[in-house]
Amino acid sequence: MKRSGPLVTLLAGLLLGLFMLSLNATTGEKTSSSYQGESPAAKSSPTPTAVTPSPSRSPSPSATPIPDADYAGRTSDDSAAVAVTLNDGKAIAYFCDGRAKESWLKGDVEDDGTMRLTGRHGAKLNGTLKEGKRISGTVDIDGGRYAFTADKAKKPSGLYRATATVRGAKVDGGWIVLPDGRQVGVLTRDGESSPAPRIDPETGAVTVDGQQLTARPVTP
Repeated sequence: MKRSGPLVTLLAGLLLGLFMLSLNATTGEKTSSSYQGESPAAKSSPTPTAVTPSPSRSPSPSATPIPDADYAGRTSDDSAAVAVTLNDGKAIAYFCDGRAKESWLKGDVEDDGTMRLTGRHGAKLNGTLKEGKRISGTVDIDGGRYAFTADKAKKPSGLYRATATVRGAKVDGGWIVLPDGRQVGVLTRDGESSPAPRIDPETGAVTVDGQQLTARPVTP
């Protein structure tokens, strides 16, 4: 009996060892199976970034072209007349007091109706077309500044010019026919200015020193 005690103890130890080995093997298999069986979908994947399309730019509306037209009027002090002819974005103007002072000016018309015209000897016209009905602005000439308003004119009103050689003299005449029928003009003979004779607005006919000329509408 005394010898069986250690034997029993040894057998019990062996059984316990075998049980622990079996338990470890089973736990390892479950852990491996659990790891290998994990679904790929369970793995975290980067969230795709939404791309917002940039709004397409709508084409800007094209600027409305300045209509071709004639304008005629007088200065605020009623000392002179001003006529402006617009054609294809260009402008030509004539300032005339009907005695000796005159100036031809020209330049471009901007899309907003503004214009800055220039002439000889530093003459300038700054004007603005308003609603297609009239041009208002100022003319700077010979050290003076003249405010003016020129309303839209219908033929035969408008701006006329005639150039020719009469009896050996170079003649250059400018006329403004106002909407009320009045005429303002200056005739220059070899650099000498004087009031211009009246023209026939319907035909442009004018007699200068006994010779008949034709004054024609002015376009830029």
